[in-house]
Amino acid sequence: MDSRRGVWRKSSHSGSNGGDCVELAYVRDAVAVRDSKDPGGPVLLVRRAVLREALRNAR
Repeated sequence: MDSRRGVWRKSSHSGSNGGDCVELAYVRDAVAVRDSKDPGGPVLLVRRAVLREALRNAR
């Protein structure tokens, strides 16, 4: 999967000060996750169902 082709989105709760934040992009059946301060760095690919369950459990 080429995660560079995804449309990267940052949370609307992220400030404009460049603080700690991640960006997400939908890539086929997965979600790509990267550090917003290092867009050329490593990307974590997570299946949508796995991410959904992890977020549900984090609440």
